[in-house]
Amino acid sequence: MQTYDYIIVGAGSAGCVLADRLTRSGKHKVLLLEAGPADKSFLIRMPKGFGALLQNTSHARHFRTEAAQDGSIRAENWPKGMTLGGSSSVNGTLYVRGQPQDYDSWEAQGATGWGWSTIGECYREMEDNPLGDDGVRGVGGLLKISRFPTETPLNEAVIEAGVAKGLPRREDVNGLEQDGIGYTMCTIRDGVRVSAASAFLHPAMGRPNLTVKTGVFVEKVLFEGTRAVGVAGREKGAAVEFRAGREVILSAGSIQSPQLLQLSGIGDPAHLQGLGLPVVAAVPGVGRNLREHWMGIVQCRLNQPMSDNFEFGGLRLLKHVLKYVFTKKGLMACSSHEVAGFIRTRPDLDRPDAQIVYAPISLEQGDDAKFAFDKWHGIQIHGFQMRPESRGSVMIRSADPAEQPEIQANYLTEEEDRRVALATVRYIRDLVRTEPLASFIASEDVPGPDAQSDDELMAVIKRTGSSVFHAAGTCRMGSDEDAVLDPRLRVRGVEGLRVVDASVMPTLVSGNTNAATMVIGWRAAQLILEDTA
Repeated sequence: MQTYDYIIVGAGSAGCVLADRLTRSGKHKVLLLEAGPADKSFLIRMPKGFGALLQNTSHARHFRTEAAQDGSIRAENWPKGMTLGGSSSVNGTLYVRGQPQDYDSWEAQGATGWGWSTIGECYREMEDNPLGDDGVRGVGGLLKISRFPTETPLNEAVIEAGVAKGLPRREDVNGLEQDGIGYTMCTIRDGVRVSAASAFLHPAMGRPNLTVKTGVFVEKVLFEGTRAVGVAGREKGAAVEFRAGREVILSAGSIQSPQLLQLSGIGDPAHLQGLGLPVVAAVPGVGRNLREHWMGIVQCRLNQPMSDNFEFGGLRLLKHVLKYVFTKKGLMACSSHEVAGFIRTRPDLDRPDAQIVYAPISLEQGDDAKFAFDKWHGIQIHGFQMRPESRGSVMIRSADPAEQPEIQANYLTEEEDRRVALATVRYIRDLVRTEPLASFIASEDVPGPDAQSDDELMAVIKRTGSSVFHAAGTCRMGSDEDAVLDPRLRVRGVEGLRVVDASVMPTLVSGNTNAATMVIGWRAAQLILEDTA
């Protein structure tokens, strides 16, 4: 059996960065394992293909959450990318670093070495931003990003309404000061999606010291005593094992990394023993501290035919796809959302606590509604609290690796989260009533005129809102005894095992999570290489 220095489980946003960084010197043999297929689909390269990809179980695994105990929030499907690039290959491509204070907060909580002075430099090394080097942005890195390209009258009206409400207009929403509104930054370059795989993994795949295997479902980590020595799983239905001479690195995401730890005997001893699993290390925090963004929605009808509701079917869709094929421009070359804003829901706050994102579409609503566009022109503006305090969990139900874990999201269980949700939706309501945007609005469908009191509005937020698919925190790093990982991302109680993905975040970053997950991979590679020097 061949032995590798490092085995990385999961070729997602962090795993692809790790594979590149750990193999650059040529000194280390690395095996990268991915459960899904290669990222050859045309829908991956075409940015607007994300809608089809997220519904397609060949490139995204769907996890089912539990409904809220009081029934106010329904069970959801959480699609997670299952292909080279992971969720960076199937997401809406928004690129949001978060705020410097996010990373300083991690360090203050015990994640030594993860403050902004370090992570800001990691971003600069990683990025290639066409807006140029201003001391914050990176230029010349492998990750090529861009600003949303189309300045339509409706887009401009959204931005100018935000300016009228006091938000600064931002050329780049990833600056040191996040307050403001502007066009989204995206992992797109020249009309093509830039995933973690295309940016970091593909250039590395010709290296003789990197082996990439797709279609391998890892089921557990193998141990000799308390040292991780490899992984076991299935490939094309057959049992397989792979050996690691130095370390096993789990980059399977915020659902499957804690699932794999628990299946391997690392977690809450009472929980594991109750399922008949031997305990390798008692780490009760595994699967706890689940953080997720819950977004409320304001959906309005337009008084002019300016939305994209009628562009994704029939001959119109064919026209857009053909235009994309031949020019890499147009509707299909764009991200999921066109404008992003960052707001403070209380005047005494020292930084934004909520994000709003706008898209020129509207969807059918109702308990039985499927994903379908309205039969009239409309827009959606979503809003979510960026740093929620509510915490959920991911816990295995049995010793069967094929059985999905129990996911308790516990949205809006903390009072502050409910306050911010209400304030954010009220802010968006006021935004659409502000000129010049108000001139385009015919009526508000969601929350609707009947939702005015806090209780009425909260009921609508819970009924019509949804996850933003930003799960994080389930293998929290820190210096305290309850942390799953130490600040160098080593699993407590064992040797030779790390976790490197969004699950390591102590708290969510202020915005979408793909950028932060990639920078976690970048920083983790620095730590791993330092530890092997």
